Amino acid sequence: MDNINILIVEDEENIARVVKLELEYEGYKTDIIHDGFEAWQRIQSSPDKWDLILLDVMLPGLSGMEILRRIRKEKRTTPVIMLTARDAIVDKVTGLDQGADDYVTKPFEIEELLARIRVLIRRQESAIVSDESKNENRLTLSDLSVEIESRDVKRGEAHIELTPREFDLLVYLLENINRVLSREQILEHVWGFDYFGDTNVVDVYIRYLRQKVDKPFDSPFIQTVRGVGYVIKDTSK
Repeated sequence: MDNINILIVEDEENIARVVKLELEYEGYKTDIIHDGFEAWQRIQSSPDKWDLILLDVMLPGLSGMEILRRIRKEKRTTPVIMLTARDAIVDKVTGLDQGADDYVTKPFEIEELLARIRVLIRRQESAIVSDESKNENRLTLSDLSVEIESRDVKRGEAHIELTPREFDLLVYLLENINRVLSREQILEHVWGFDYFGDTNVVDVYIRYLRQKVDKPFDSPFIQTVRGVGYVIKDTSK
């Protein structure tokens, strides 16, 4: 937990205070901001200060969804967990589609929140190690190219905007060209082995990825292997 800094953006002071106390008891360093505009200004001025952001959806000044959208628009990959009082599936999907890494519905058990934080911190640390160990910074297949370091994706001359989760999913598929991956394998690698959810989230994100990487182009890459999972095939061989 050493030197892990977490930003808590939550306008309900009692919730923010309790979360801060629990996180600091676990060894994390924390900052609290109660206003959306102030949060965005601080994130802009100190983009690398925090290793994870807990972001409430309903905030004064600027909504959590808008802050998240701006963070991802600038291609920042800091893990974000949305804190929301809403439990409608459309709100959760909207947050995930904007690039949230996870969400927790209030009221929540602090142990569940801590577990989700640990998953994302481990995944972030693993990603850093993985990137440092790569000899190649680019993955390619036909007219598709993925720059690992800059997280840029192109098909031909067309730039493709992906959320952080969509990008990680695409990279995992490309790292395993011609290998059929089960939903469980994808879930473990992309979401973390102790992800709290079912495998349906994989199908949702495969659909998102297809809409961006396959659907606008003549030759689709992502294939479904019924009853097993998904594969990207290199048909040029």
